Amino acid sequence: MSNFIVIADYDSTIHREILDAVVRNDDAIIDVAEDAAIQEMRGYLSQKYNCDMIFSASGTERNHLILMFAKDITVYHLFCIHNPMKMSKMREDRYNRAIEWLKDVQQGNIVPDGLPTISSDKDISGSQGTGFVMSSNVKRNNHFE
Repeated sequence: MSNFIVIADYDSTIHREILDAVVRNDDAIIDVAEDAAIQEMRGYLSQKYNCDMIFSASGTERNHLILMFAKDITVYHLFCIHNPMKMSKMREDRYNRAIEWLKDVQQGNIVPDGLPTISSDKDISGSQGTGFVMSSNVKRNNHFE
């Protein structure tokens, strides 16, 4: 269970009575959707940013843009449980916008302000490396007569 998003945060995204109706007053479903949303976001952010620090923040320490997109992704997943065939176009658009933004961050087209980056002192065999190193021999000059 993640503590990054609290129930009161959803007031800016969805009315509480609608949220309660979608999850049938079972907050455990919200927790599952939040965890899925955060894992989805980690997949895009973990190459460059310290996700443990980002998603362990609470209160005003949280990045507001990350929080907004996390809520949008969570609500999208909740509506998929409810009735995906009658999902609001706005919910789909907000989810797609969040994923587009995450892809742009991953590719380096967008650099979010204030996110903690991964320290560059990790070796290539660490969890953030690719797992292999490429190199070549010194260039040879061959002279033919």
